[in-house]
Amino acid sequence: MSTRALVVDPSAPTSIGFGEIPSPVAGPGQVLVDVLHASLNYADLNNARSGRVPVGAPLGLDAAGIVVQGAADGSGPGVGTRVVLFADGAFAKRVAVDVSAVAEVPDGVELAEAAALPTAGLAALRSLRSAAVAPGKRVLVTGASGGVGRYAVKLAALAGAYVIASVGSPARGDGLIDAGADEVVIGLDDIKEPVDIVVDTVGGPQLVLAWELLAPGGSLQSVGWTSAEPAVFPPYATVGPPKTLTSYVNEFGAATDLAELVRLAAERTLVPEIGWRGPWERFAEAADALHARRVTGKAVFDLEPNA
Repeated sequence: MSTRALVVDPSAPTSIGFGEIPSPVAGPGQVLVDVLHASLNYADLNNARSGRVPVGAPLGLDAAGIVVQGAADGSGPGVGTRVVLFADGAFAKRVAVDVSAVAEVPDGVELAEAAALPTAGLAALRSLRSAAVAPGKRVLVTGASGGVGRYAVKLAALAGAYVIASVGSPARGDGLIDAGADEVVIGLDDIKEPVDIVVDTVGGPQLVLAWELLAPGGSLQSVGWTSAEPAVFPPYATVGPPKTLTSYVNEFGAATDLAELVRLAAERTLVPEIGWRGPWERFAEAADALHARRVTGKAVFDLEPNA
């Protein structure tokens, strides 16, 4: 028996193609989930080309669907539960997932919305928590029009911070004031006062500029590197009052944080923004749009028609 999945395929233009993988078998602390929606991230595109994921292995981290088999040890959600998950190999029709990687999706949140939460929402939530976001803090979010950026803007605003959203063009700033930004700027040149926290998704020269804007005692969270450009610091850039640059990676075992994100989504205080949606047969179109920065928010696949 096998199940259909999006796998690493070096012969494809995107290095991603359809393949058949063995049908998953759930371990004692795992549930089987029929996936109905999945969300594409830059990390998936990078994983397809980097060699970190073997040829023929399934890609993906973010998905939502229905539990079709509960965990043998009695833990986790039962059969029929709507869930969101954050786990390797999520781009498959059926996946076996640790109960520590899933959260129930409450009524009022569409599964397509839930699928747009994990990677980007967790990165925003956890990086702001690590930086000790609090009322009155000045928070700069770079690449604020993307998935992580928009969640970071919303979550920082919910925490009572003063939020500056940096984007690459005026059009990319649409909706960010409504999302909670106090200022929307193009690039970083117009920011004149220091900031306490930076959530950086761009990397490259913009990361260097963001570091220069950081106040003493401040924290720069390096969450992404969509520019794919090197960051070259001038001499003595790291000599002076203490401040920190922290690398970031999304850790698994995210059930509690996923539950927090879907709770906020159910309250409509954190509404996932889906800038591209279509059947997973059009994944190459979504990948191209994401790579070219034509997606505002998240790109979501539908694995079942009319799901």
